[in-house]
Amino acid sequence: MTRSAKPIDLYYWPTPNGWKISIMLEECGLPYTVRGVDISAGQQFEPSFLAISPNNRMPAIVDPDGPDGEPISVFESGAILQYLANKTGRFRGESARERVAVSEWLFWQIGGLGPMAGQANHFRIYASEKISYAIDRYTDEVNRLFGVMNHRLAGYEYLAGAYSIADMACVGWTRGWKRYGQEITDFPHLARWLDALLARPGVQRGLALDIPGRQERDLSKDEAARKVLFGQRAR
Repeated sequence: MTRSAKPIDLYYWPTPNGWKISIMLEECGLPYTVRGVDISAGQQFEPSFLAISPNNRMPAIVDPDGPDGEPISVFESGAILQYLANKTGRFRGESARERVAVSEWLFWQIGGLGPMAGQANHFRIYASEKISYAIDRYTDEVNRLFGVMNHRLAGYEYLAGAYSIADMACVGWTRGWKRYGQEITDFPHLARWLDALLARPGVQRGLALDIPGRQERDLSKDEAARKVLFGQRAR
């Protein structure tokens, strides 16, 4: 296993996308330093962070030991997972065919499960106006996506066969099933997979990672934080 001589800087906030990277770092045993990015306070718009993540989203990393021995920054959670998998040679699939399956399910999460679960969470939990069409639309789509996972996991232990970055990408989004209006017992194979992932020590450590001194904000009442998170426009 390849290890950095110096810790990787992880720009992080405890969300499903942030957990993807904290889990991977823990599973690989890579040393890292947490750099908190308080997305509800607007720290993602600070110039120093935008130089690393121009999409003003966390997570992002800076690896002091890049591919050519020089520091490299990487933004977008899927790209970071692939970078770390290639760096360490772990959790990316052993054969060319397995690596295709890992990519399929990783991109499936990035393009489907994450955005749809995020919208379901927003309209069900955070939206000041409860719009029935939006709630039903995204709740039903998460239900469909959970069904896709359940069908896949009926024949495989993990999404791409062996445990991989595809599973790490999905676990943080799947564990919030109650917030999306789902019942996990409706998806027995998915429930089995979720229990197996949540029992892994690396996953547990990654999910438990917090920011010292972090303040919980009630977004139903904190209008300033809501404007930062939900009122963003081009800058």
